[in-house]
Amino acid sequence: MERCRMVFSGSGGQGVITATIILAEAAVLYEDLNAVQSQSYGAEARGGATRSDVIISDSTVHYPKVIQPNVLICLTQQAYNKFFTIIRPGGLLITDTRYVKTERKVDARQLELPMYQSVMEKIGKPIVFNICMLGAVLSLTKLVSQDSIMKVLETRIPRDFLDINRQALELGSSLGEEFKT
Repeated sequence: MERCRMVFSGSGGQGVITATIILAEAAVLYEDLNAVQSQSYGAEARGGATRSDVIISDSTVHYPKVIQPNVLICLTQQAYNKFFTIIRPGGLLITDTRYVKTERKVDARQLELPMYQSVMEKIGKPIVFNICMLGAVLSLTKLVSQDSIMKVLETRIPRDFLDINRQALELGSSLGEEFKT
């Protein structure tokens, strides 16, 4: 597998960092891969800017910071405006249609997905927006399986919330497949 460097960005409260922790754990615990996850927050815990870097590889990861991501996810306009320039040429830029208006062209594949809208229409609870986003990323990158993500979720969230998270993961996966070109 080629090393995949990802930057997930958004706003505090969207679950960006939680999603990256789940992804990194799934890679290490259930896919026999190496992963590093780091995060940074804005001044406020909720509503401030967040960024989380994840590197997944089948070889040793020597440096935990992502400089030029292969995959960049921006869930707010502020995150997009701040990070769109760092995407590696030929990479993948994923944005949410509700929160981000892509105004600039980058040397990357840009996908604008209606993740938040789909979560609200099909599930009705915004709390799983981050898991929907994770499902979309996984369907487009094939880094880890949905089963591995669900195994991590089973250890992290109450049993009563597993079904709604499974629905969100599958919804994101189907969005990713639908918009894959």
